[in-house]
Amino acid sequence: MREVVLRIRFSVATVGLMLAAAGCAKDGNATQQAETPAATPSTSTEPNVLATVAGEEVTMAEVRAAVGDQLDQLEMRYLRQRHKAIEGTLDRLVRDKVLAAEAKKVGKGLDQLINEAAGGSVEPTPADVQAWYNQNLGRVGGRPLAQVESQIIDLLRTERRNAAAQALQERLHKEYDVAYNYQPLRATLNNEGAPSAGDANAPITLVEFSDFQCPYCRGFVSTLDRLKETHGKQVRIVYRQYPIPSLHPNAIKAAEASLCANDQGKFWEMHDLMFNEQDRLTVSELKEKAGRLKMNKSKFDTCMDNGRFVEQVQNDMKEGQLAGVAGTPALFINGIPVDGGAVTYETLVKLIEKELARVQK
Repeated sequence: MREVVLRIRFSVATVGLMLAAAGCAKDGNATQQAETPAATPSTSTEPNVLATVAGEEVTMAEVRAAVGDQLDQLEMRYLRQRHKAIEGTLDRLVRDKVLAAEAKKVGKGLDQLINEAAGGSVEPTPADVQAWYNQNLGRVGGRPLAQVESQIIDLLRTERRNAAAQALQERLHKEYDVAYNYQPLRATLNNEGAPSAGDANAPITLVEFSDFQCPYCRGFVSTLDRLKETHGKQVRIVYRQYPIPSLHPNAIKAAEASLCANDQGKFWEMHDLMFNEQDRLTVSELKEKAGRLKMNKSKFDTCMDNGRFVEQVQNDMKEGQLAGVAGTPALFINGIPVDGGAVTYETLVKLIEKELARVQK
């Protein structure tokens, strides 16, 4: 039974048809954010004195003074990778047990159960294959359909099996009294002073590390706007600064401008205007935007010229790095990192509802 169930999991990367996750990355490519650390590093087991030279000690404190942030990032990245390995294996084992129990109960084979959950069959039709090919020409590198047809069939079949098995598992969780004791790893983020929208006491805090010149962040604005409409009472949205100057030369001053606007109660108006006019973010253009938004222009200009919020921007960037942010937008739901950058509204809502189920128990 286990061998059959484990066939549900399939690495589509092997056929080269995976979509890249959407985000602006430090290396200039749109990529999935790095494995994100999400906890304070564990207590070190290294000795305090690492070496001696002519009787003089070289201590761990000296090493940490030199490369402490890097060590924290590496250790927390390891913790995140370890957690994901455990979580992924746990999910597979739970799925095995739930589906095996249901198959035994109803006297059906696993394949039959999954096919029924998929509406009769997980096999794609020729029309399905052709439609996927037409919609994903970029992903197949221009290769003719005949060269990739079998890979597309495998991909679609696997996606449907996974979706059907997942839906079946979720339906059966309550019946088979599934309870998880293993909790997700969470980042501890200090959001004090950061712009936010929504009830401060909302059960969900969604933190976005973002860059005002990042096109993926701009595209994600509509997702956040929709989330505000549908989950406004349940979700507090916090904006954290993560400009990437190597890609976006105006992003740092735009970040400062958003905080200067926040100081006048105009953050979200400035946020929307800067994303709508992403190609006009020089200092003079930022000041012009403040005027259009009816801010106190003298106060805004002084704020920009004096670099009042430089330190806050730098602190956001540092905290983001320690939390594993490698690209924008980077999202955290109650501290839990969200893989994939600018994820879809549907994906985001599913993750939020999963966390709501945890906090409301």
